[in-house]
Amino acid sequence: MKRYKLLALAAALAGLTNTAAAATTLTVYTALEADQIKAYQAAFEKAHPDIKIQWVRDSTGIITAKLLAEKNNPKADVIWGLAGTSLGLMEKEGMLLPYAPKGLEQISPKMRDAKAEPAWVGMDAFAAAICFNTVEAEKQKLPRPASWEDLAKPVYAGKIVMPNPASSGTGFLDVSAWLQLFGEDKGWAYMDALHKNIGAYTHSGSKPCNMAAAGEFPIGVSFDYRAAKLKADGAPVEAVFPSEGLGWEVEATAIVKGTRHLDAARKLADFSASRAANELYKTNFAVLAIPSVATANPNLPADLEKRMIDNDFAWAAANRDRIIAEWTRRYDGKSEPKKK
Repeated sequence: MKRYKLLALAAALAGLTNTAAAATTLTVYTALEADQIKAYQAAFEKAHPDIKIQWVRDSTGIITAKLLAEKNNPKADVIWGLAGTSLGLMEKEGMLLPYAPKGLEQISPKMRDAKAEPAWVGMDAFAAAICFNTVEAEKQKLPRPASWEDLAKPVYAGKIVMPNPASSGTGFLDVSAWLQLFGEDKGWAYMDALHKNIGAYTHSGSKPCNMAAAGEFPIGVSFDYRAAKLKADGAPVEAVFPSEGLGWEVEATAIVKGTRHLDAARKLADFSASRAANELYKTNFAVLAIPSVATANPNLPADLEKRMIDNDFAWAAANRDRIIAEWTRRYDGKSEPKKK
Protein backbone atom coordinates (compact mmCIF):
# COMPACT_ATOMS: atom_id res chain seq x y z
CA MET A 1 0.00 0.00 0.00
CA LYS A 2 2.84 2.32 0.96
CA ARG A 3 4.49 1.57 -2.39
CA TYR A 4 1.36 2.66 -4.31
CA LYS A 5 1.18 5.89 -2.30
CA LEU A 6 4.81 6.62 -3.09
CA LEU A 7 4.20 5.94 -6.77
CA ALA A 8 1.15 8.22 -6.74
CA LEU A 9 3.13 10.98 -5.02
CA ALA A 10 5.95 10.62 -7.55
CA ALA A 11 3.47 10.85 -10.40
CA ALA A 12 1.90 13.97 -8.91
CA LEU A 13 5.30 15.61 -8.48
CA ALA A 14 6.21 14.71 -12.03
CA GLY A 15 3.00 16.33 -13.22
CA LEU A 16 3.82 19.51 -11.35
CA THR A 17 7.31 19.51 -12.80
CA ASN A 18 5.97 19.06 -16.31
CA THR A 19 3.46 21.90 -15.79
CA ALA A 20 6.19 24.20 -14.53
CA ALA A 21 8.44 23.22 -17.43
CA ALA A 22 5.64 23.96 -19.88
CA ALA A 23 5.32 27.59 -18.70
CA THR A 24 6.76 30.09 -21.19
CA THR A 25 8.77 33.04 -19.95
CA LEU A 26 8.56 36.14 -22.12
CA THR A 27 11.32 38.71 -21.82
CA VAL A 28 9.49 42.02 -22.08
CA TYR A 29 11.29 45.35 -22.50
CA THR A 30 9.42 48.40 -21.21
CA ALA A 31 9.70 52.06 -20.32
CA LEU A 32 6.41 52.02 -18.42
CA GLU A 33 6.40 53.54 -14.96
CA ALA A 34 7.31 51.04 -12.24
CA ASP A 35 4.02 51.73 -10.45
CA GLN A 36 2.04 50.66 -13.54
CA ILE A 37 3.54 47.35 -14.62
CA LYS A 38 2.50 45.22 -11.63
CA ALA A 39 -1.20 45.53 -12.42
CA TYR A 40 -0.63 44.94 -16.14
CA GLN A 41 1.44 41.84 -15.47
CA ALA A 42 -1.03 40.42 -12.95
CA ALA A 43 -3.93 40.77 -15.38
CA PHE A 44 -2.06 39.20 -18.28
CA GLU A 45 -0.71 36.28 -16.25
CA LYS A 46 -4.18 35.64 -14.80
CA ALA A 47 -5.55 35.40 -18.35
CA HIS A 48 -2.57 33.29 -19.46
CA PRO A 49 -1.27 31.33 -16.46
CA ASP A 50 1.06 29.36 -18.75
CA ILE A 51 3.02 32.52 -19.63
CA LYS A 52 5.25 34.46 -17.25
CA ILE A 53 6.71 37.92 -17.82
CA GLN A 54 10.32 38.81 -17.11
CA TRP A 55 10.64 42.59 -17.27
CA VAL A 56 13.59 44.66 -18.41
CA ARG A 57 12.66 48.23 -17.44
CA ASP A 58 14.37 51.58 -17.85
CA SER A 59 13.77 55.03 -19.32
CA THR A 60 12.79 55.35 -22.98
CA GLY A 61 16.21 56.40 -24.25
CA ILE A 62 18.04 53.62 -22.42
CA ILE A 63 15.59 50.90 -23.52
CA THR A 64 15.71 52.20 -27.10
CA ALA A 65 19.52 52.17 -27.11
CA LYS A 66 19.59 48.68 -25.59
CA LEU A 67 17.23 47.27 -28.23
CA LEU A 68 19.21 48.88 -31.05
CA ALA A 69 22.47 47.52 -29.63
CA GLU A 70 20.92 44.04 -29.58
CA LYS A 71 19.61 44.29 -33.14
CA ASN A 72 21.66 41.38 -34.43
CA ASN A 73 21.18 39.27 -31.31
CA PRO A 74 17.80 40.23 -29.80
CA LYS A 75 17.20 39.40 -26.15
CA ALA A 76 13.62 40.71 -25.94
CA ASP A 77 10.52 38.81 -27.08
CA VAL A 78 8.07 41.70 -26.79
CA ILE A 79 8.15 45.44 -26.20
CA TRP A 80 5.20 46.47 -24.02
CA GLY A 81 5.15 50.19 -23.34
CA LEU A 82 7.70 52.12 -25.40
CA ALA A 83 7.40 55.34 -27.37
CA GLY A 84 5.93 55.01 -30.85
CA THR A 85 8.79 57.16 -32.14
CA SER A 86 11.30 54.60 -30.88
CA LEU A 87 9.31 51.75 -32.39
CA GLY A 88 9.12 53.59 -35.70
CA LEU A 89 12.92 53.74 -35.69
CA MET A 90 13.12 50.01 -34.97
CA GLU A 91 10.65 49.23 -37.73
CA LYS A 92 12.95 50.98 -40.21
CA GLU A 93 15.80 48.83 -38.91
CA GLY A 94 13.74 45.69 -39.60
CA MET A 95 13.65 44.72 -35.92
CA LEU A 96 9.90 44.25 -35.46
CA LEU A 97 7.58 41.45 -36.55
CA PRO A 98 4.32 42.89 -37.95
CA TYR A 99 1.19 41.46 -36.37
CA ALA A 100 -2.49 42.42 -36.42
CA PRO A 101 -3.76 41.67 -32.90
CA LYS A 102 -7.31 40.61 -32.19
CA GLY A 103 -9.60 43.64 -31.93
CA LEU A 104 -7.34 45.85 -34.04
CA GLU A 105 -10.44 47.49 -35.54
CA GLN A 106 -11.16 49.09 -32.13
CA ILE A 107 -7.83 50.91 -32.05
CA SER A 108 -7.82 54.60 -33.00
CA PRO A 109 -6.03 55.06 -36.37
CA LYS A 110 -3.69 57.71 -34.93
CA MET A 111 -2.65 55.30 -32.15
CA ARG A 112 -1.12 52.58 -34.36
CA ASP A 113 1.17 51.90 -37.26
CA ALA A 114 -0.97 52.54 -40.34
CA LYS A 115 -0.23 49.33 -42.23
CA ALA A 116 -2.85 46.58 -42.37
CA GLU A 117 -0.49 44.35 -40.42
CA PRO A 118 1.04 46.93 -38.08
CA ALA A 119 4.57 46.81 -36.73
CA TRP A 120 3.32 48.38 -33.49
CA VAL A 121 -0.01 49.08 -31.83
CA GLY A 122 -0.62 51.85 -29.32
CA MET A 123 -1.85 51.52 -25.77
CA ASP A 124 -2.30 55.10 -24.58
CA ALA A 125 -0.84 58.55 -25.06
CA PHE A 126 0.98 60.81 -22.65
CA ALA A 127 1.27 64.55 -23.11
CA ALA A 128 3.65 67.23 -21.91
CA ALA A 129 2.80 69.09 -18.72
CA ILE A 130 4.47 71.60 -16.43
CA CYS A 131 4.43 70.66 -12.74
CA PHE A 132 4.20 73.91 -10.77
CA ASN A 133 4.76 73.85 -7.01
CA THR A 134 2.34 76.49 -5.75
CA VAL A 135 3.83 76.64 -2.25
CA GLU A 136 7.39 77.16 -3.44
CA ALA A 137 6.22 79.62 -6.10
CA GLU A 138 4.55 81.75 -3.45
CA LYS A 139 7.66 81.67 -1.26
CA GLN A 140 9.86 82.66 -4.20
CA LYS A 141 7.29 85.09 -5.66
CA LEU A 142 7.21 83.30 -8.98
CA PRO A 143 4.32 83.82 -11.41
CA ARG A 144 2.42 80.85 -12.76
CA PRO A 145 3.62 80.15 -16.33
CA ALA A 146 0.92 79.82 -18.96
CA SER A 147 2.99 79.05 -22.05
CA TRP A 148 6.23 77.48 -23.19
CA GLU A 149 7.51 80.96 -24.02
CA ASP A 150 6.94 81.99 -20.39
CA LEU A 151 9.51 79.44 -19.22
CA ALA A 152 12.24 81.35 -21.07
CA LYS A 153 11.66 84.53 -19.01
CA PRO A 154 14.55 85.59 -16.72
CA VAL A 155 12.34 85.34 -13.62
CA TYR A 156 12.69 81.54 -13.80
CA ALA A 157 16.51 81.47 -13.92
CA GLY A 158 17.71 78.25 -12.28
CA LYS A 159 14.16 77.34 -11.24
CA ILE A 160 13.32 74.70 -13.88
CA VAL A 161 14.20 71.03 -14.26
CA MET A 162 13.35 68.98 -17.35
CA PRO A 163 14.23 65.60 -18.89
CA ASN A 164 17.18 64.92 -21.15
CA PRO A 165 15.76 63.85 -24.55
CA ALA A 166 18.60 61.38 -25.12
CA SER A 167 17.46 59.26 -22.19
CA SER A 168 13.81 60.24 -21.68
CA GLY A 169 10.89 59.85 -24.05
CA THR A 170 9.22 62.78 -22.31
CA GLY A 171 12.27 64.92 -22.96
CA PHE A 172 12.29 63.95 -26.63
CA LEU A 173 8.58 64.64 -27.12
CA ASP A 174 9.17 68.13 -25.67
CA VAL A 175 12.11 68.92 -27.93
CA SER A 176 10.57 67.47 -31.09
CA ALA A 177 7.31 69.31 -30.36
CA TRP A 178 9.09 72.66 -29.93
CA LEU A 179 10.87 72.17 -33.23
CA GLN A 180 7.54 71.40 -34.91
CA LEU A 181 5.68 74.24 -33.20
CA PHE A 182 8.26 76.98 -33.67
CA GLY A 183 10.25 75.72 -36.65
CA GLU A 184 13.88 74.58 -36.55
CA ASP A 185 15.61 77.97 -36.18
CA LYS A 186 13.17 79.46 -33.69
CA GLY A 187 12.89 76.13 -31.88
CA TRP A 188 16.63 75.97 -31.16
CA ALA A 189 16.64 79.66 -30.27
CA TYR A 190 13.85 78.98 -27.77
CA MET A 191 15.81 76.11 -26.22
CA ASP A 192 18.90 78.34 -26.00
CA ALA A 193 16.86 80.80 -23.93
CA LEU A 194 15.23 78.06 -21.87
CA HIS A 195 18.62 76.49 -21.14
CA LYS A 196 19.61 79.59 -19.17
CA ASN A 197 16.76 78.84 -16.75
CA ILE A 198 17.42 75.11 -16.37
CA GLY A 199 18.84 73.95 -13.07
CA ALA A 200 19.34 70.37 -14.27
CA TYR A 201 18.34 67.89 -16.95
CA THR A 202 17.24 64.52 -15.56
CA HIS A 203 17.34 61.07 -17.14
CA SER A 204 13.73 60.32 -16.24
CA GLY A 205 10.52 61.90 -17.51
CA SER A 206 8.74 61.64 -14.17
CA LYS A 207 11.63 62.89 -12.02
CA PRO A 208 11.16 66.63 -12.78
CA CYS A 209 7.59 66.46 -11.50
CA ASN A 210 8.68 64.46 -8.46
CA MET A 211 11.36 67.08 -7.75
CA ALA A 212 8.85 69.90 -8.12
CA ALA A 213 6.45 68.13 -5.76
CA ALA A 214 9.25 67.76 -3.20
CA GLY A 215 10.15 71.44 -3.49
CA GLU A 216 13.63 70.81 -4.93
CA PHE A 217 12.68 72.98 -7.90
CA PRO A 218 9.49 75.03 -8.20
CA ILE A 219 8.96 73.97 -11.84
CA GLY A 220 9.36 70.58 -13.48
CA VAL A 221 8.69 69.86 -17.15
CA SER A 222 7.15 66.39 -17.12
CA PHE A 223 3.98 64.67 -18.38
CA ASP A 224 0.29 64.49 -17.59
CA TYR A 225 0.13 61.15 -15.74
CA ARG A 226 2.81 62.03 -13.20
CA ALA A 227 1.34 65.50 -12.59
CA ALA A 228 -2.17 64.11 -12.08
CA LYS A 229 -0.99 61.33 -9.77
CA LEU A 230 1.05 63.61 -7.54
CA LYS A 231 -1.84 66.06 -7.35
CA ALA A 232 -4.19 63.22 -6.40
CA ASP A 233 -1.72 62.10 -3.74
CA GLY A 234 -1.84 65.53 -2.11
CA ALA A 235 1.34 67.15 -3.41
CA PRO A 236 1.24 70.97 -3.76
CA VAL A 237 1.52 70.65 -7.53
CA GLU A 238 -0.58 72.31 -10.18
CA ALA A 239 -0.47 70.90 -13.70
CA VAL A 240 0.01 73.57 -16.35
CA PHE A 241 -0.70 72.79 -20.00
CA PRO A 242 1.02 75.45 -22.14
CA SER A 243 -1.15 77.46 -24.50
CA GLU A 244 0.92 76.81 -27.67
CA GLY A 245 0.01 73.10 -27.58
CA LEU A 246 1.35 69.90 -26.09
CA GLY A 247 3.89 67.49 -27.43
CA TRP A 248 2.73 63.94 -26.94
CA GLU A 249 3.77 60.38 -27.51
CA VAL A 250 2.10 57.02 -27.97
CA GLU A 251 3.04 54.15 -25.70
CA ALA A 252 2.90 51.03 -27.79
CA THR A 253 3.45 47.29 -28.03
CA ALA A 254 5.44 45.35 -30.62
CA ILE A 255 6.78 41.85 -31.19
CA VAL A 256 10.54 41.61 -31.63
CA LYS A 257 11.62 39.80 -34.78
CA GLY A 258 13.49 36.65 -33.85
CA THR A 259 11.49 35.81 -30.73
CA ARG A 260 11.58 32.09 -29.92
CA HIS A 261 8.17 32.37 -28.25
CA LEU A 262 6.03 33.69 -31.08
CA ASP A 263 2.73 32.18 -29.94
CA ALA A 264 3.11 33.63 -26.44
CA ALA A 265 4.27 36.95 -27.86
CA ARG A 266 1.14 37.17 -30.02
CA LYS A 267 -1.01 36.48 -26.96
CA LEU A 268 0.62 39.40 -25.17
CA ALA A 269 0.07 41.63 -28.22
CA ASP A 270 -3.58 40.53 -28.30
CA PHE A 271 -3.97 41.34 -24.63
CA SER A 272 -2.31 44.75 -24.94
CA ALA A 273 -4.79 45.73 -27.67
CA SER A 274 -7.83 44.41 -25.79
CA ARG A 275 -10.57 46.32 -23.98
CA ALA A 276 -9.50 44.58 -20.76
CA ALA A 277 -6.02 46.08 -21.05
CA ASN A 278 -7.41 49.49 -21.96
CA GLU A 279 -9.50 49.37 -18.79
CA LEU A 280 -6.19 49.09 -16.93
CA TYR A 281 -4.53 51.82 -18.98
CA LYS A 282 -7.34 54.25 -18.19
CA THR A 283 -6.39 54.29 -14.50
CA ASN A 284 -3.22 56.08 -15.60
CA PHE A 285 -4.06 57.90 -18.83
CA ALA A 286 -6.83 60.07 -20.24
CA VAL A 287 -6.13 59.29 -23.92
CA LEU A 288 -6.42 55.62 -24.88
CA ALA A 289 -5.95 53.45 -27.94
CA ILE A 290 -9.62 52.44 -27.64
CA PRO A 291 -11.25 55.87 -27.20
CA SER A 292 -14.60 54.54 -25.95
CA VAL A 293 -12.93 53.13 -22.82
CA ALA A 294 -11.44 56.45 -21.71
CA THR A 295 -12.90 58.35 -18.76
CA ALA A 296 -12.22 61.86 -17.47
CA ASN A 297 -9.46 62.36 -14.91
CA PRO A 298 -10.42 65.05 -12.38
CA ASN A 299 -6.83 66.31 -12.31
CA LEU A 300 -6.53 66.66 -16.09
CA PRO A 301 -8.40 68.95 -18.50
CA ALA A 302 -11.39 67.35 -20.21
CA ASP A 303 -10.12 68.60 -23.58
CA LEU A 304 -6.58 67.26 -23.15
CA GLU A 305 -6.62 65.44 -26.49
CA LYS A 306 -7.59 68.64 -28.32
CA ARG A 307 -4.59 70.43 -26.81
CA MET A 308 -2.16 67.88 -28.26
CA ILE A 309 -0.29 69.08 -31.36
CA ASP A 310 -0.58 67.45 -34.78
CA ASN A 311 2.51 65.37 -34.08
CA ASP A 312 4.48 64.14 -37.07
CA PHE A 313 5.78 60.85 -35.66
CA ALA A 314 7.42 59.83 -38.94
CA TRP A 315 9.44 63.07 -38.97
CA ALA A 316 10.33 62.70 -35.28
CA ALA A 317 11.52 59.11 -35.79
CA ALA A 318 13.51 59.96 -38.93
CA ASN A 319 15.21 62.93 -37.26
CA ARG A 320 15.61 61.53 -33.76
CA ASP A 321 19.36 60.88 -33.92
CA ARG A 322 20.08 64.27 -35.46
CA ILE A 323 17.94 66.12 -32.91
CA ILE A 324 19.45 64.33 -29.93
CA ALA A 325 23.01 64.88 -31.20
CA GLU A 326 22.38 68.62 -31.60
CA TRP A 327 20.64 68.89 -28.22
CA THR A 328 23.51 67.04 -26.54
CA ARG A 329 26.10 69.30 -28.17
CA ARG A 330 24.32 72.42 -26.94
CA TYR A 331 22.95 71.55 -23.52
CA ASP A 332 24.26 68.31 -22.05
CA GLY A 333 26.56 70.14 -19.64
CA LYS A 334 23.66 70.57 -17.22
CA SER A 335 22.58 66.92 -17.27
CA GLU A 336 22.65 65.06 -13.98
CA PRO A 337 25.18 62.20 -13.74
CA LYS A 338 24.01 58.91 -15.20
CA LYS A 339 23.59 55.89 -12.96
CA LYS A 340 26.45 53.43 -13.19
